[in-house]
Amino acid sequence: MFAAYVSGKGHAFIDRALYLPQDWTKNPARLRAAHVPEEVGFTTKPRLALDMIEGAINAGVPFGWVAADTVYGTGEVELALRRFGRGYVLGAGATQLFNSWIGKPEVAGTAEAIARDLQPSAWVRLSAGEGTKGPRLYDWAYLELADLEADAFNPALVGTWTRGLLIRRNLTGGELAFFSTWCPAGTAIQTLVAVEGRRWAIEGAPQAQERKVRDELTDRAQAA
Repeated sequence: MFAAYVSGKGHAFIDRALYLPQDWTKNPARLRAAHVPEEVGFTTKPRLALDMIEGAINAGVPFGWVAADTVYGTGEVELALRRFGRGYVLGAGATQLFNSWIGKPEVAGTAEAIARDLQPSAWVRLSAGEGTKGPRLYDWAYLELADLEADAFNPALVGTWTRGLLIRRNLTGGELAFFSTWCPAGTAIQTLVAVEGRRWAIEGAPQAQERKVRDELTDRAQAA
């Protein structure tokens, strides 16, 4: 697993963690054969992600948002990011339940059911960033679910934040993707889409690093 930092000026790896499945950590002989330190045990991917996020915060890395896929978009990571005062756009499953409260329009059900019930006017076409063939256009819908005070999660924080559901729809096949969101009240859908779009750079980082290493090895071989 790895953490990548993304900005308008580019992106780079800033941390990594070794994830070992339980079938590894329950097999001492296999661990010894792979020279895994004895103190390393099973740790969930969300917990490893939080360790890296906490490390970035403690190191003074300036960031306001976290984007990640569905592995991290539940409970532990969400609550921790609220305590840290960081916004997020985290992947959610089609069957994940969402509901609104505290004065917001009524919304309740699975992410997929909510998306299917939306009126055509709820969708807006936006680019999630530039791709190899131009803007990555999708239809998007954003539902505000609740406004909550930040000090409910961390007494040192101030301001009103909004819990929400962001939905992406493919223009050709109509496939849906869902994202749990947390952001300062009044954040526009365009901002949330831009944050989600940054994930392409994060996911592309391993391939870019692999190409870089391969090119360096090729250059060395030619020089030799």
